[in-house]
Amino acid sequence: MNDTTSVRRWVTFAGAVLVVAVLSLAQEVLVPVALAILFAFVLATPTAWLQRLVGRVPAVLVVSAVTFGAVGLGSWAVFHELTGLARELPGYRNNILQKVEDVRKAGTGGVLGPLERLVQQVSNDTSNAAGGPIGSAEASSVQPAVTAVAPFDTSSRWRALPWLGPLMQPVARAGFVVVLVIFMLLERASLRDRLITLAGHRSLAVTSRAFDEAGTLVSRQLTMQTVVNVTFGAGVSIGLFLIGVPYPLLWGGLAGVLRFIPYVGPVIGSAGPILTSLAALPGWTRPVWVVALFFCLEVFTNVVLETVLYAGSAGISQVALLISVAFWAWLWGPLGLLMATPLTIGLVVLGRNVHGLEFVETLMAKAPTIAPDVRFYQRLVARDFGEAAELIDDFGKTNLPESVYDLLLLPALNYAERDRLQGSLSADEEAGVLEAMHEHIADASAMCQKARESDPREAGEAKADAPTGPLVAVLGSAASSGADELALGMLRELLRGSPVSLDITTGRLSAETVALVQEGKHRIVCIADLPPHASSRARYLVKKLRAAAPHVQVAVGRWAPPALADADSRLLTEAGASHIGSTLVETRDYLVAVAQALGITDRA
Repeated sequence: MNDTTSVRRWVTFAGAVLVVAVLSLAQEVLVPVALAILFAFVLATPTAWLQRLVGRVPAVLVVSAVTFGAVGLGSWAVFHELTGLARELPGYRNNILQKVEDVRKAGTGGVLGPLERLVQQVSNDTSNAAGGPIGSAEASSVQPAVTAVAPFDTSSRWRALPWLGPLMQPVARAGFVVVLVIFMLLERASLRDRLITLAGHRSLAVTSRAFDEAGTLVSRQLTMQTVVNVTFGAGVSIGLFLIGVPYPLLWGGLAGVLRFIPYVGPVIGSAGPILTSLAALPGWTRPVWVVALFFCLEVFTNVVLETVLYAGSAGISQVALLISVAFWAWLWGPLGLLMATPLTIGLVVLGRNVHGLEFVETLMAKAPTIAPDVRFYQRLVARDFGEAAELIDDFGKTNLPESVYDLLLLPALNYAERDRLQGSLSADEEAGVLEAMHEHIADASAMCQKARESDPREAGEAKADAPTGPLVAVLGSAASSGADELALGMLRELLRGSPVSLDITTGRLSAETVALVQEGKHRIVCIADLPPHASSRARYLVKKLRAAAPHVQVAVGRWAPPALADADSRLLTEAGASHIGSTLVETRDYLVAVAQALGITDRA
């Protein structure tokens, strides 16, 4: 079995390496295809809406023309503006020299002084190595060269366009993406049917759900991110215009577009305006205002806009997204940066719907990967009692205080009992968990008491419902382990302020418990018997109580989370149990109702 598992792991590792290698080697084909799929996901919704009005083919052509026309026009505008900026840069020479002189004066004798001397020395050495100035003796011996005019060669007419070669590859790739998107939109239903057929009719529901979820998540993420980025870009353009930075529309558009690249995009988008302000604007005041503008806009965007509009809409952990960005950037370069978030969303959707890829969702999804009760128990086993106490405090901030017993503390006792029966928890470790639980029960009780006192309504109701006479005594009996006694202690905390008091018996045999009931002090008995072990001891005690004192109401607490709860409680009912509770709150409510029905007000 171990050999099979080892071989399977090595095969999985080899398969992962092969997939990464294929993604890297075939990026010339896969990157345009991935971009086309991304555009198809985004454009599917407006195309479907327009299709109902004008038909499929016109809708696809109109949406594609508008989208890619806008992309092309924006790219041309950016190129034109950058060209104009490049022509104006020589005019900023004096301002740049003044800035350098200011920095040089500030650094003289300081940290920048040695650096400046080093740069000057390297410059002098380079000049000497190049042969000195042009007026040297070597230069005077240079004879004028005779230029021969070559005959005109018609085969080299394309060489007059040296800029055409570098543009051919990106233009061809962009054209391939546009054509592929159009055909994907035209044959969207056919492609979906083919993929469903490939997955098999048995996976029809899973495949359909994966398609819908991926499309919804990607579309929502990109739509909300577009709104945020357009708002950010508009703020940048308006702010730069008021400050007086040249080409504010160019920098605002670039800042908005670059924000689609996670993490590094905002930094790159702010570099251009800051450098331009340093070069074009005199003095240092307005460049400082540019830096402050980007800082304030970034804080406002991250804290307000992203929180309100699409915080958590991607459903991806921030750490996982950062690692994904690094991976796709390493694999596919700048386009990988742009597509990192949609590709990661797709992986999370696959992990959520495809059997065998659940680990992907576990590693990358933003939702908690471990339930609070499991995490609390894990902290107890690890003897990290400080974090366990913090979990109790955090739980009380988002849930009803009294639910802390059933949803956080009690499951830890069930998990400890389960691990003890399975042999994965030693006796010392179990004793440590139970010992720590005493203190955490006290913390939970203090939290509940504080919540009751801080809520005037609950405080008033508790005061009105407070018993005016002696409390009704209920006998609490632990069926077997120390965990049962701790569970009864939680029940006693829940009964505070009610007309019921719980007397817990510890270390007594069944015969002693029966004898105690026969004394007549207790007409209600509550037996704690936590799953997952069988309820045989509880059934035995119920039978003895029913035979010795038929009038006694017997409640059995089989308190456990749903995963460990009893599937059937008929055996306990047949033994004579009056009530079988699955939660502490349920048992508390039953005990209070029975006590009030019996009308017991004075039992010594």
